[in-house]
Amino acid sequence: MAEPDGMSGVTEEATRRRFLKLATAILGALGAVILAVPLVGAITGPAFRRKARRFAKVAEIAALPTGQPVSVTFASKTHDAYLQETGLRTAWAVKLSQNDVVVYSPICPHLGCEYTWDAQRKEFDCPCHRSVFALDGHVLAGPAPRPLDRLPTKIGNVNLLVEWEVFKLGVPEKVPV
Repeated sequence: MAEPDGMSGVTEEATRRRFLKLATAILGALGAVILAVPLVGAITGPAFRRKARRFAKVAEIAALPTGQPVSVTFASKTHDAYLQETGLRTAWAVKLSQNDVVVYSPICPHLGCEYTWDAQRKEFDCPCHRSVFALDGHVLAGPAPRPLDRLPTKIGNVNLLVEWEVFKLGVPEKVPV
């Protein structure tokens, strides 16, 4: 049985429309997936990414006097999202032996004042609230809630390397900010 002249065009047109709808839907879905993968990676990536340790050269170990705190200044890079900045930091380095050096943050753990070394009394003094710390960082007097904060260090060849960190103030435990 032959179809009327007008019917073959309608069936062919409907098939073409269905194909174009399907092709458009597939291409649209493919485009959405291509755009979604980097977006999902950018949102969830930082949660799974390990923070790279950024150690900076502070001084040569041989140049540090044993048992005497030395104020050291070094450049430290910080990264916040896509922003990167380099700033000068200071810290107190105490060489205990040839392979043992402790580096203290210069920030008092009480309220964030900068403390100094009193060479006559052989102790660290915070002028703001009269906190006093021993050479090993322990609290001798004052309202400071914990010992001086130690910065992460490592010894590379002949150099002392330090990683800059900031800690929460006024709490008894050392909590990185």
